[in-house]
Amino acid sequence: MLAYRNDGDQSAFDQLVVRYERELYSYLRRFLSDQAAAEDAFQSTFLQVHLKCDHFEADRKFRPWLYTIATNQAIDLQRRTKRHKLVSLDRRDREGAEEETGTLANLIESREAAPQSSLESAERERWVRGAVAELPEQLRTAVNMIYYQGLKYREAADRLKVPVGTVKSRLHTAVQKLNDAFQEAHLS
Repeated sequence: MLAYRNDGDQSAFDQLVVRYERELYSYLRRFLSDQAAAEDAFQSTFLQVHLKCDHFEADRKFRPWLYTIATNQAIDLQRRTKRHKLVSLDRRDREGAEEETGTLANLIESREAAPQSSLESAERERWVRGAVAELPEQLRTAVNMIYYQGLKYREAADRLKVPVGTVKSRLHTAVQKLNDAFQEAHLS
């Protein structure tokens, strides 16, 4: 290295490349897990050795200095490729990957119900609320307390000051009337 730094001896530089080529490339290949990336990092390492040769200190060993440059080049390459990584929108990122990015259709698939389903659901809810409003007051109150307020049978019974069995009976009768009204309105 000193011969290249001090005298610009190209053959000295060539000898360094040949001497460390296989060892350094193998290191970069293991580090990056990619042949093309290892080749790029290898080339950029020796470019940096050339550009920074005047920074090499005479009392320093070459191999650790070379590996420091190589590691930094590999890390920089990983950062650049991570930043600019292209993701396929229509196929899996890697075969057999544990975490799949999925396909474009999976990425843009909505978790919300389809507009038609939402509309049908809203219509059913309006119909049920209207039908509940037409129930006799005792039945309507039981439905409101149990289904809309989420009270337990015991809590509804305590508020109405009636036995639990009465709440259950009123609720059963209300559900039966609502079912009959639904059958009549929608199936006839």
